[in-house]
Amino acid sequence: MFMAVMSILILTLPRRLAVLPVMMTVCYLTLGQVINVGGLHFTLMRVMLLAGWIRVLSRREFRGLSLNIIDKVIIAWVVCGALMYIIRQGASSAAIVNQLGFVYNAFMTYFLFRALVRDQDEVLEAIKILAIVILPLAALICVERVTAKNIFSVFGGVPELTQVRDGKLRCQGPFVNPILTGTFGATSIPLLIAVWVNSQKSCLIAAAVVAAVSIALLASSSGPAMALLGVIVGFAMWRFRENIRVVWWAVLVAVLSLHLAMKSPVWALIGRVSELTGGGGYHRSELITQAVNHIGEWWFWGTDYTAHWMPAAVLVDYPTMIDITNQYIHEGVSGGILTMLLFISIIVLCFRQLGRRLRVLYMDGAKGDAMATWAIGVAVLAHALSFLSVSYFDQLAILWYFVLSCVSCTSGYVERFIAGEEETPEGIA
Repeated sequence: MFMAVMSILILTLPRRLAVLPVMMTVCYLTLGQVINVGGLHFTLMRVMLLAGWIRVLSRREFRGLSLNIIDKVIIAWVVCGALMYIIRQGASSAAIVNQLGFVYNAFMTYFLFRALVRDQDEVLEAIKILAIVILPLAALICVERVTAKNIFSVFGGVPELTQVRDGKLRCQGPFVNPILTGTFGATSIPLLIAVWVNSQKSCLIAAAVVAAVSIALLASSSGPAMALLGVIVGFAMWRFRENIRVVWWAVLVAVLSLHLAMKSPVWALIGRVSELTGGGGYHRSELITQAVNHIGEWWFWGTDYTAHWMPAAVLVDYPTMIDITNQYIHEGVSGGILTMLLFISIIVLCFRQLGRRLRVLYMDGAKGDAMATWAIGVAVLAHALSFLSVSYFDQLAILWYFVLSCVSCTSGYVERFIAGEEETPEGIA
């Protein structure tokens, strides 16, 4: 019934409100509900995406939309990852079906958002919808914190009893595990702040920020804590916006210096941080070490055997693989180093695009829009840091594709502005 209502809404609502049923499906349904069609598994999110594409195609809402560099690299990343996996598996039917699911999720989600959200004003409207949706979710997760029972377990896919680690409840909500739940909250914060700083201060946005922070903290996980730290640092860097290139180079030099000075690799700091915050920091840092040590096994087209990397972390359901709690390494293990580099290129291009837009907005004197653009950049940073601690394998990926579409839709504005300007000032880029 919920899915039927959401499908009707996405087919009938005005374009500026059409992201509402998508966000509601992300926040209120688990992956436990699946429709099997001819051996193909359609989660209710996939059904929602299909309804969204029926809407977009029937209304021709792709008119005027042209592919930019971010769109093209995303296409290359998806195609490369899928092909490498299929070829490595000998083009078996199971591998093809598996990767068709990945291609379906990636393309259907990202380009649906690209069709529905076209400029920064519409981005902010979509984030307001997220603000409305996140409030009841936070309330339900608070109920889980008090009762130690997950209300979303009625839909399947998540346990009824809340996990406990080191005496702390790890609230999960509709997501597959608490880390993903907390990451959803942490990475939503800068998006909500983007609306706030764009001269749209309201009780709704303030309450939504509090709700997002609560979700991040109630997960009791070091991954979301690292993302929260990234959000704080990202906004603190606003005062250095005119010299952000210098800041980036300084960070790079500092990381390299630490790597050379420390007895352990620089990523061992992830384990040190987890000693203070709790969580699997040692596993995450050791995973990077093992991926580097065994790069010869996966760099070409990935690998299907990592059990010897860390025998204690072998997955019960997949005895040949360990738990890859790092999105970057997951890309490499699944599709080789080219797939990994394409994925990293998407993040780099996002920062580059946002920097160009920021410079243009300063030329236009639009400070509110500039601050909102910076906040979206902080959201990208939060996701980039989260990828060090978790791989996105549930509906959290929908929020990541939403952030990518928010960045991508700004390119047209920048190109039109620069086309009419012969000189652009140095500084923010």
